[in-house]
Order: sequence, then C-alpha cells, then structure tokens
Amino acid sequence: MPYDPSYHLLYRVDKVRAYVAAEHPDVLEIHSPYVAAVAALSCPSNTFGVRTFVWHSDFIDTYSAVLLKRMPKAMTDVLTAPLWAWVRRIAEGCGATFVAARFQKAKLDAHGVPRVVHLPFGVEKDVFSPARRDARAWRMELGLPEDAKVVLAIGRFAVEKRWDVVIDAFIEGASEDAHLVVFGDGPEAARMRARAAGNPRIRFMGFEKNRERLAMAMASSDVLLHGCPYETFGLGVAEALATGLSAVLPDQGGAGEWAHLGSVRSYPSLDVGACARALRGLLQEDAHARREQGLAAAAEIPSVADHFRKLLSHYEALLSARPVG
Repeated sequence: MPYDPSYHLLYRVDKVRAYVAAEHPDVLEIHSPYVAAVAALSCPSNTFGVRTFVWHSDFIDTYSAVLLKRMPKAMTDVLTAPLWAWVRRIAEGCGATFVAARFQKAKLDAHGVPRVVHLPFGVEKDVFSPARRDARAWRMELGLPEDAKVVLAIGRFAVEKRWDVVIDAFIEGASEDAHLVVFGDGPEAARMRARAAGNPRIRFMGFEKNRERLAMAMASSDVLLHGCPYETFGLGVAEALATGLSAVLPDQGGAGEWAHLGSVRSYPSLDVGACARALRGLLQEDAHARREQGLAAAAEIPSVADHFRKLLSHYEALLSARPVG
C-alpha cells in the first residue's frame, strides 16, 4: 500500500475463491473489509461451512477522525455513509461479526450492523508475564542508573496512532530522571524522531521481533505511555498490562476500556497537558505500590486460550445451526 508498504492488498479474487473451494473450510472468516471481503462474499455457499467477520480495524471512524476532522459532523456522516453501508453488507453475508471491545459493539449496533458479538482478544500470558521482570538488567542494557525511571511506548508509527501526544506529553510531564524508550516502526517514524528533536532522554529502539525481549522490557519498565484513542482493542497495551506494567492511557477506544484497572491512569484523549499530568503523577507514586497494582491488573487480562475457547464455541454454535441440506 502506498502509505505503509508493510500492508498489502489481497487483490486476486479468483485465487481466493479457488483456495476456498479447494480447502472447503468449516469457517471462512473475513479479516479485511477491502478486496478480501469481496472475494470471501463471492465464494459459493457450498464451498465453506459458515462465514464470519472480525472487525479489528475501524477503517471508518479512525480515518475520518484523522483526515476529516475539520469537517462538520453532518458532512462527515454523509461521506462515511456508503462505507457503513458496505460494512452492513459484509455482516449481512456472515453468521456473526466479532468485535474485541464493548464500544465497538455499541457503535456497530448503532449503525445497524447485524449479529455483532463482543469477544475480547487475549494475549500469550506465558510470554507477556510479570515473571519476565529484570529491572536491573534492563537498565544496564539501556546504560541507565538502577534508579532511573523508564517510560515505555510501543506501536506502529502511523498517523492515527498519535505519537505526537506521547512524545509531547513525555517532554512536558516527565522528570529529569525519566527516560522514554520507544519500540516500533512505520511511515511516521522519521517525523516522530524529528519531533523528539534529539532529546537525550528519548530513544527509538525500532521494531522488536523477539517477543521475549519485548516482554522483558515491558515487565522491567515503570510506566506504559499511550496516545492512540482509536484502538479497536489494543493488543500491545494488553500485553504490557499483562506483564504488570502500569499505564497512562487515553479514555477512548479500546485502550480506554482498561480504565477500571488499578494500574491505569486515564486522561482525556488527545489532551497533551492532561496526559503529561497523568504521567507525572504516576511516576511520583510509590514504586512498590505501583507494582502491586500492576500485578493485580495483570491477572485480569484475558489469555489467548480464553479467547479461542470462546471463539470456537461460537463457531460450533454457528455450524450446528446451519440448515440441513
């Protein structure tokens, strides 16, 4: 794709149809509302058992909020109406549409999308675990003193992720003994490095392929700082919370649904000043108490096994409800 080359368009509808016919899956699941959805919807009903739709990327509200933010809401609604009609068309051709956050279910219900099921994602809790914590080794790797405060930020560098909020809030709110360590890559990386303006307390680690090392960094840091209010779930946020890491999160989107956890401090989305104050306050709290809150919160994060157990149960119900013959 032009903006982000790591994304690709599945444009060979004929090949998708041929593969489905050859494999004859019990469940044909749509994970993209673009050409992949066109291909899946065009597959004859006798080539699969049931068809489902997973709404894990809100391509309408996310991009309209970013790209059409200066337009009046009435005009935005007119421009996005055909897109919502397409989402309804996809869902009408499926036995269920799965969403990972409650606010997404409410939104899709309000737009007339049928058969929406709230089913949170899970994380690999054997990997993203508090047991990965090694605060001393992590600070040694970073070349920092043992008592340095490490603020972690993770995610894809794309315009909708609002990394500007993260960087600006850290610069405004963090004390001199705090350091921001950023994991991620993407089309906005160069602009965000420039925004950090060579600040010696901000370092960019790039994309981390080793999940165990990333989990260690999460478990061994002090605070997760997040800026995106458009997450449909926020897997990276959930993984960090599962390691016992405290977090400063926006009050909207999937990230906002973790606000009830004792280890989370919420702020009004996109408000840099409020984000900075929340970060400053959390870093000033007693480290031991903060860690205890994080450990209690980690136990509430669902696992991958929890997710798939529930998902397979839904599949079985859909398959058993198929008309005979």
